[in-house]
Amino acid sequence: MMINEAEDEEKWLAEGIAGIQHNAFYMHRALDSNNLREALKYSAQMLSELRTSKLSPHKYYDLYMRAFDELRKLEIFFKDEGKHGVSVVDLYELVQHAGNILPRLYLLCTVGSVYIKSKEAPAKEVLKDLVEMCHAVQHPLRGLFVRSYLAQISRDKLPDIGSEYEGDDGTVMDAVEFVLQNFTEMNKLWVRMQHQGPGRVREKQEKERNELRDLVGKNLHVLSQIEGVDLEMYKETVLPRVLEQVVNCKDDLSQYYLMDCIIQVFPDEYHLQTLETLLGACPQLQPTVDIKTVLSRLMDRLSNYAASSADVLPEFLQVEAFGKLSNAIGKVIETQVDMPAVGAITLYVSLLTFTLRVHPDRLDYVDLVLGACVKKLSNIPKLDDSRATKQVVALLSAPLEKYNDIVTALTLSNYPRVMDHLDNGTNKVMAMVIIQSIMKNNTCISTADKVEVLFELIKGLIKDMDGSDVDELDEDDFKDEQNSVARLIHMLYNNEPEEMLKIICTVRKHTMAGGPKRLPFTVPSLVFSALRLVRQLQGQEGDIVGEEVPATPKKIFQLLTQIIEDLSTVPSPELALRLSLQCAEAANDGDLEHVAYEFFTQAFVLYEEEIADSKAQVTAIHLIVGTLQRMNVFGVENRDTLTHKATGYSARLLKKPDQCRAVYACSHLFWVDDQDGVKDGERVLLCLKRALRIANAAQQMANVARGSSGPVTLFVEILNKYLYFFEKGNQQITGAAIQGLIELINTEKQSDSATPDSASDAFLASTMRYIQFQRQKGGIMGEKFESIKL
Repeated sequence: MMINEAEDEEKWLAEGIAGIQHNAFYMHRALDSNNLREALKYSAQMLSELRTSKLSPHKYYDLYMRAFDELRKLEIFFKDEGKHGVSVVDLYELVQHAGNILPRLYLLCTVGSVYIKSKEAPAKEVLKDLVEMCHAVQHPLRGLFVRSYLAQISRDKLPDIGSEYEGDDGTVMDAVEFVLQNFTEMNKLWVRMQHQGPGRVREKQEKERNELRDLVGKNLHVLSQIEGVDLEMYKETVLPRVLEQVVNCKDDLSQYYLMDCIIQVFPDEYHLQTLETLLGACPQLQPTVDIKTVLSRLMDRLSNYAASSADVLPEFLQVEAFGKLSNAIGKVIETQVDMPAVGAITLYVSLLTFTLRVHPDRLDYVDLVLGACVKKLSNIPKLDDSRATKQVVALLSAPLEKYNDIVTALTLSNYPRVMDHLDNGTNKVMAMVIIQSIMKNNTCISTADKVEVLFELIKGLIKDMDGSDVDELDEDDFKDEQNSVARLIHMLYNNEPEEMLKIICTVRKHTMAGGPKRLPFTVPSLVFSALRLVRQLQGQEGDIVGEEVPATPKKIFQLLTQIIEDLSTVPSPELALRLSLQCAEAANDGDLEHVAYEFFTQAFVLYEEEIADSKAQVTAIHLIVGTLQRMNVFGVENRDTLTHKATGYSARLLKKPDQCRAVYACSHLFWVDDQDGVKDGERVLLCLKRALRIANAAQQMANVARGSSGPVTLFVEILNKYLYFFEKGNQQITGAAIQGLIELINTEKQSDSATPDSASDAFLASTMRYIQFQRQKGGIMGEKFESIKL
């Protein structure tokens, strides 16, 4: 059925075009021979093709444009009186004898254009005559196009300020009256189109009507281009007349389009000064009109106007723009009870954008908008509409983008209340936006109260929300989120120790609720934040008197002990051990021996009871030994106890090579190369000999198990330790001992069971080159190395 209709329409259009072309041919021949009578005859026949009712608006437009092009040529002929020998006044009378009303009006408008240009009659009289005579065509489609033609040929002939037609030919008011009258009649015809044809094709009719909207809208554009339409005239005449037509037509398509047209074509300053009138029309529109888009576009235009220059901002204050817009939005939302959440939130986003541009210093206005949004969302526990959610994110992001400072947003009481309406996934997205804003702008959050509000905003990242399962999260996304929270903790800082301690306690309260998967990410940042405070306080403790002072290193270390104990129960013993050692170092720097000892005890307990994996044990032992070596706070008894523990655990590692390396690392515990450091050469030698025995046992075990003793890498590593202590002046390490070790390595390499290994060979060769270099260097060191016979 529809295919047949389309085919029929194409056929009718082709017939119409053929008719125009046929008559245009004879019209051209008449124009060339200056035959006015024949030109009028064939032009009228050509224009009769526009009388058809069979074509859709789209096809009718194609036909109209063919005729329009021909009328341009006819107008040029009419202008040249010398060719046709008839005065323009007589010509104006003559064309009124055309047989049919539609061709007559097109010809009348064409001659009218020449008539106005000739100035033989006032422009206002001719225009008034033409606009009145167009009443004769009441068919909606044909009437729209003939009036569109009138608007087209008259737009450069209006009696405007600075125009050649101003003065006796007419005033600006005449021009405005003409355009308004034409606009009113065109809108009536456009609205009437919906009543043409049966109801079952209503959807098709609406689509066709929508295609013709620009014909009506062009009149408003012409009005906006009239130089003489100043603010006063716009306020008193133009806007009231246009709005009257908009409201009275009671057609949702027309009302939506024309309101949008008004907003787009007239200047921003006019909108600002007539805001009350414009907004007053909104509640009078049909309930089905998409008023939210209209208001949003109005606010966007005013926002851009405010952003264009600071000089215009006083105008906004003068007309109380925020109050008027806020009231208008409230009324629209109240009257349109069926408006979906996305519509209301879109309005609030536009109002907030307007507020941030016009009144950036009025945080109470910003909070008012957020509060209104909360009120609208109060009946919706969680948003499940993705479009509405997107608008809420835009609403929450706007203050962050404007102020570049989360601290400002933290003062808005309704900000977290809006966030509560987001679903868990979007809540996390918004929390990430907040953290990224802090990072991007390097914002420092400096009070515990603000930290409390901030962590309330980002709670979706720091603990499991109701109805969410941490196991369902994408692993990479989860890591990104938690790393962001960890970075955020470092942005929470105050130079005042007491306030900083409050911040640390606040962060601890929130992060400890994060569950076993989150703590390994967030606790290290919290610990290092506390250690930064400890180092800030070091050296001050002697000046602090009384227990009422909360921020002392000892009290912070007590807090750190609890935090690390919480972490070790997650369990995450390796991380807890590392953090214990960090705390021990900080206590060492603050000369707090008992505190440092406690943290080492905690580290050894974790090693003994929690760390079972052999690789993790090796790493842990080397960390303990390395940290203990750097400690200078311990007395002889405590140091001996800890050193004995470390060497004991080293010798009990599972694999012999690991044992060997841990034991020779322990040799550094007995020789600290500082002015006041421990220098026990005998115990260093004992460690190295013990490492040598373990290396030898490792070779023998390899020989039994695999039939080959493996590479001599361990022996070369021990040789390097011997050389290190020999250089440092350990009297127990002699040249003879080193020489004996070199001979042992060479013997091992040459044995039948040795496994060739290029890496250990290169390591040994490099070590031998170093010995040779030291021998050749001369001086005291050179003499020492001379005792090693290669």
